[in-house]
Amino acid sequence: MYTIQTLNKISLKGLELFPRDSYEIATEISNPDAILVRSYDMLNMELPQSLKAIARAGAGVNNIPVEKCTEKGIVVFNTPGANANAVKELVLASLFMSSRKVYKGISWAQSLKGKGSEVAELVEKGKSQFAGPEIKGKKLGVIGLGAIGVMVANDALSLGMEVIGYDPFISIDSAWELSSSVEKAVSLDYLISTCDYITIHVPYNSKTSGMINKDKFDLMKKGVRLLNFARGGLVVNKDLLCAIENGTVACYVTDFPEDELLGNENIITLPHLGASTPESEENCAVMAASQLRDFLEYGNIKNSVNFPNCELPHTGNVRVIVAHDNVPNMFGQITSLIARNGINIGDMISKHKDKIGYTILNVEGSISAEIVDNLRAIQGIRMVRVIDKTK
Repeated sequence: MYTIQTLNKISLKGLELFPRDSYEIATEISNPDAILVRSYDMLNMELPQSLKAIARAGAGVNNIPVEKCTEKGIVVFNTPGANANAVKELVLASLFMSSRKVYKGISWAQSLKGKGSEVAELVEKGKSQFAGPEIKGKKLGVIGLGAIGVMVANDALSLGMEVIGYDPFISIDSAWELSSSVEKAVSLDYLISTCDYITIHVPYNSKTSGMINKDKFDLMKKGVRLLNFARGGLVVNKDLLCAIENGTVACYVTDFPEDELLGNENIITLPHLGASTPESEENCAVMAASQLRDFLEYGNIKNSVNFPNCELPHTGNVRVIVAHDNVPNMFGQITSLIARNGINIGDMISKHKDKIGYTILNVEGSISAEIVDNLRAIQGIRMVRVIDKTK
């Protein structure tokens, strides 16, 4: 029986993937095997010894202590792409709002309440103040070509825009999905200096923090429209406000409101609505649950932020899973120890990500508690699990 703790409300479609005869799911469980979470802040949470995995039903993991989990051999999953369409739709809507002053027009029209028969004439006279350029034929720069960035780029082409994309770390899957009509920028500076509209779709980390700053604003064309539906810390707010004041940025749209951004007529701030659709919540829950179940039952990893993707078909009854430091001879020590105990290895795979290694072994024979203890005693071993389908 596996136990899963939910720290937020999780869509029923996701929870239904866990068979009730082999899974216990509750909001209060003292020693869970895994945790399902959306926005709950886990940064100061005590992680139980029983915890093997955390699945975030969403893309960002800023609310999860990833480094602490890595040290303890706890796998952290996210669900990239599950809410991509929902975010893409909001980005496209904001692209129009940044250009056509729809947002200002709505507020102004509402202010005419009580004018009676004068409303029609006032609307006709006042509409010119909300004029704005069409996006067709303009150049859009997409920074970050993950699931969302690719969708935005492809759909912008369909709207008649020229599109330039920049992502030096684009995945093979994203490259296959990206239209060949998207121009590949040779550098971030090139994209920033040539585009009429710029939209950001990169994760927030130490390398991307404050990436849109004074130096970048100085490269931009006058009157650029900037969209940020990724993370607030990617843009330096004080530099942004200066760029708005000097006319470089005509409009900034973000769903990460901060006090200093409010009340500025050239800034549109929205609540963080990117994934706030029933379809997105269901997709994230289903993807998180599916990945979690595959890990708990078979040790397979897909879409982890701190461990390598590592999947091996389960061809036998017994499987040994080891998380370890990515150092020379670690794999050799693991396999030698198992072989010395007279156990044959039928199939195996070992992958690494940065300093972390992950090994899956299908073995022909039972693994005793003594073998597990000896594996754990090897320097650099972080976690050992045995999955025995005969028990």
